[in-house]
Amino acid sequence: MDHDRPTENGPDEPAAPAAPEPAARPRATRPLSPEAQALAAEIAAALGETAPDPVGQIARAVDRLGAERARVFLVQVQEIEVGGGQMLPDGSRRRTPGGLFFLLLRRSADVRQRDKVYIFPQLFQDKKARAEAEAGKGESAGAAPASVAWTDETYRALARQLQQHSSGRATTVKITVIGRPGAAVEQGQAVVLALVSAKVPDLPKGVPEPPVGTRYTVFVARKPWPRVAEALAADPEDAAIIEGYAALDPRVEGIAVYATSATTKRTQAAKRATQPATTP
Repeated sequence: MDHDRPTENGPDEPAAPAAPEPAARPRATRPLSPEAQALAAEIAAALGETAPDPVGQIARAVDRLGAERARVFLVQVQEIEVGGGQMLPDGSRRRTPGGLFFLLLRRSADVRQRDKVYIFPQLFQDKKARAEAEAGKGESAGAAPASVAWTDETYRALARQLQQHSSGRATTVKITVIGRPGAAVEQGQAVVLALVSAKVPDLPKGVPEPPVGTRYTVFVARKPWPRVAEALAADPEDAAIIEGYAALDPRVEGIAVYATSATTKRTQAAKRATQPATTP
């Protein structure tokens, strides 16, 4: 279940009906122009959405945000999908394109709260009901945990607390770096790249905001790199996708990434396009 997908019926992927149903017609709380109807249908088809509730949300998004802004969110979904998609919080599977579209809409700081209420009316009604229920619980069971001010002293105190306990064991550590690297420095059988993060993702409530400007020094095997470099040089809009193991290394003044694979968004998309479509 995609817990962050604000559909009005709940599940990310509802149970299959007994017989196939035709795609729902995009609907908003007021009539859409033929152009807006066509765009809403186009976005719904691209996201694989056919159920009435999510299709209605897409129509309301087009109605309230306009064609250009609605398309921006679709492009963001497509870029994330090309980069490997996004997992659900519990790690059970990838988020569906439709669920990702709604999540980006809901978390966007550029979409006004009143627009979100218009697009996802049932979601906010449910949130209000839950908040009232939680408030009632708080009166008898105690207030919710207070928010934390993540100061330097908070981190130091946390470190002292953690030192009093044994650490768990990480069985798998994986990092994906997406972007356009600067100059590549050849070192024997490796190519070394440097990238700096400039954007902080939307994080769940309660998680502290990470620092911006983290430096990543990426070590890639020399053999596959020329194909990646050629693709990046041919298309200024393309971006590298590098997966590997990450470790804090003071020798590189940041995070060291030891690549296990390297490609680009456009190369990955072209490869997927040549693969035969799978039937359900």
